[in-house]
Amino acid sequence: TLDLDDTLWPVSPVLAGAEACLTDWLRPLAPKTAELVPMGAKLPALKARYPERAHDVSWLRLQYLRQTLVEHGEDPALAEPAFERFYQARQLVQPYAEVEAVLEHWAQHYRLGAITNGNADVRRTRLGKYFSVVLSAHEFGAAKPDPSIFLAACQALQVSPAETLHIGDDWAFDVEPASGLGMQVAWLRRPGASLSQERRERTSKGFSSTVFRDLWAIDHALKPLG
Repeated sequence: TLDLDDTLWPVSPVLAGAEACLTDWLRPLAPKTAELVPMGAKLPALKARYPERAHDVSWLRLQYLRQTLVEHGEDPALAEPAFERFYQARQLVQPYAEVEAVLEHWAQHYRLGAITNGNADVRRTRLGKYFSVVLSAHEFGAAKPDPSIFLAACQALQVSPAETLHIGDDWAFDVEPASGLGMQVAWLRRPGASLSQERRERTSKGFSSTVFRDLWAIDHALKPLG
């Protein structure tokens, strides 16, 4: 099982592009809302306000658009088509250089599952064909680090947690919860990512694992396992 954002592709550029697409679409129709489109800094407050939908970033973004349109006297009916422009652009991901070759290789030997809290749909990208199972938090109803989404992926892949390797970039949302379920874990940290705080955390909790820099490095580590 693999995380998506910042594991298979960098998320910041695609979010920036999707936000720009949304802003350009809104500007002639709702100029006040268009200037307030970037949602990242507002996400924690939205999750706190709607805890029952905190796992669903698509719903939160759509709700934010509706609220902002209403607050500025602009047409709330624009929220749905505006979000659709964002969502289309959100799928225009650019995988890291090695990703497609590694997934193609792995798909010949393993059943692959995607587990993501984001709203990129890997099935709408060129990588989708390599995955047997895709679990998105907004569709499943719970987000990582909730153990239920990891267990559901294992069940869908017809393997036990102990037979499953999870690959992800985030300590709190990938490494710790998957390890806690008895899954094997590969911690993927792309060059340039800060490790200082996470290294302290994993040391204090007794977690021992190599930090991998790309998927080929993980593939090399798998070879002794057959």
